[in-house]
Amino acid sequence: TNHPKWEGFAVCLFPELNTRILIPHKHTRVRSWRLVYNKEDDTPSKKPRVESDRENGGPPNQAEEEEPEGEASDGEEDGETFADMMKHGLTEVDVGILKYVSDHKGFSGILKERYSDFVVHEINKTGKTVHLDDLSIPADVEVSYIDLHCDVLTDEQKQQLGELQLFKNKEDSVSIEVMEDTKEKRTLVHKAIKTQFPGLETKTEDKDGRKFIVAYHAAGKKALAAPRKHFWPKNRGSFCHFVLYKENKDTMDAINVLSKFLRLRPNMFSYMGTKDKRAITVQEIAVLKITAERLAHLNKCLMNLKLGNFCYKNHPLKLGELQGNHFTVVLRNISGTDEQVHQAMTSLRQTGFINYYGMQRFGTTAVPTQQVGRAILKNDWNEVVDLILKPRPGAEKEYLVRCREEWAKSQDPEAALKKLPNKRCVEGQLLRGLSMHGKKSIVTAFSLIPRNNRLMYIHSYQSVVWNTMVSRRIEAFGLKAVEGDLVLRGTTAHVLSAEEAENHSIHDIVMPLPGYDVIYPSHHGYREMLSADGLDIDNMRHKVKDYSLAGAYRRIIIRPSDVSWSVIHYDDPRISLVHNDFEKLENKPAPVFNKEGKYRALRMEFSLPPSSYATMAIREVLKLDTSIKKQTQLNTTWFN
Repeated sequence: TNHPKWEGFAVCLFPELNTRILIPHKHTRVRSWRLVYNKEDDTPSKKPRVESDRENGGPPNQAEEEEPEGEASDGEEDGETFADMMKHGLTEVDVGILKYVSDHKGFSGILKERYSDFVVHEINKTGKTVHLDDLSIPADVEVSYIDLHCDVLTDEQKQQLGELQLFKNKEDSVSIEVMEDTKEKRTLVHKAIKTQFPGLETKTEDKDGRKFIVAYHAAGKKALAAPRKHFWPKNRGSFCHFVLYKENKDTMDAINVLSKFLRLRPNMFSYMGTKDKRAITVQEIAVLKITAERLAHLNKCLMNLKLGNFCYKNHPLKLGELQGNHFTVVLRNISGTDEQVHQAMTSLRQTGFINYYGMQRFGTTAVPTQQVGRAILKNDWNEVVDLILKPRPGAEKEYLVRCREEWAKSQDPEAALKKLPNKRCVEGQLLRGLSMHGKKSIVTAFSLIPRNNRLMYIHSYQSVVWNTMVSRRIEAFGLKAVEGDLVLRGTTAHVLSAEEAENHSIHDIVMPLPGYDVIYPSHHGYREMLSADGLDIDNMRHKVKDYSLAGAYRRIIIRPSDVSWSVIHYDDPRISLVHNDFEKLENKPAPVFNKEGKYRALRMEFSLPPSSYATMAIREVLKLDTSIKKQTQLNTTWFN
């Protein structure tokens, strides 16, 4: 483009999404199907990124975050083109996503043009939708500090200690002179500081014949150890539960920020699920023996994070305990008529959508993650290494290209490892394992890759099988229950007879993810598909326990609850179209819409159970392929 504002950027037009994306030639990074800016305004940052679209779901008993192999966290970006990068990517057809449930006409719209267009509220295990609506500290905490040495420290001293605790003080310590030089007085000051400002240590020093209590940060392992047994009321729960409101930051990034400020290990926090980065999300978090006052104090210094709704309980949170998530989604600049929107949303509310695993489940590299998963299940470990390390078509980081070329030439893990500036990527971890254990112990070498990353490959293969089988089943029998279908009775699957099928709807039907502890519908070809992939459906236990997956059952159609929608007219593309929790807390007015506005947006709300993908619900509404490869092809076709 020659426009001075966008000089040096390539313009990619997505006609089906009715939008343009600006990509700097030297700094394009692809991680998922969606292109985004770093900032909310319409000006790209110096290094616009392509963010990962992590859904609020995932495999059973697994956190939601999944990254495609080959991603490194740092290193210089190379001059690759977006089209080259995606030339060998996957489409929905490649992963078995083929069918729709509605026959309405699709239309275009822009998803996540601003991160504030995608708002997620967790639904906790009691069925309550989580909101940030109270920043106050529980009364019992306030009383405890009044009762405990409240008059020992002055307000000025408390302010200095609070700043020291949060690293806002340029000094590395705070000295408090003890005017009344008795052991009892010094003990009270020591206890008051340690109680009210956890994370600080104290010592007594003599200066020119005067006594000072010096407060300073604990250092090294002691600073990050389990919470010290300082004063903690017996009638107070050991865990402080709070609501975390975050903008444009994923859950683990937020936890790491809180850990740094509080000088805790990240595993001191617990939560029920991880949430998208490019979104506004609200969820419950719990932390062990950290006071609400200390957490609330962080609101003064955190960006894009707010903590509130504090309470104390005797238990942490556990992954998977949530009942689901409530989504508020804005699709900007829609092309559909009001009637088309009404038909699409009515179908979503009444019938639902096919509960496919979304595209972000399968990575974006030229070697799909499901191929690696299949090789693992086949015990073909040489193939596993080959798929991860061999040279591959398509553009990628130059250091990865050099690493793969070295491996192909020498088969020397140490030589290939030297080509990587960042050894934490999957390739680096595998090469380090091969260097340590040798090519005759690939299983052991492969185990150096973090467990969740290794299981991601197998879950990806399971997901492709599930998607494909569901598409074939719907193609053959449509949206009705038939003989041979599976339904759940409690936690046990049951094969329907023809007579029983008449008493069930499509919403009752489940399909299995392949494993050793599931049964299969009698009418469809799981056996044939797995046999074609070299797997025995009757022998799904693996020699390595980690890779022996029991399987699971998943409903083939999900009908969202709490579905509502409206078509909004607006003039300013920069304004927020959703009134979020933080704006409500600050008493900011809700957005005002102009009925004569030149732009139209669809604002929809719906709730989904965990492990269901919101992008698949939106796919059903828009009738658009969500893969990045398909959008690239549409882009190329438009230019030609």
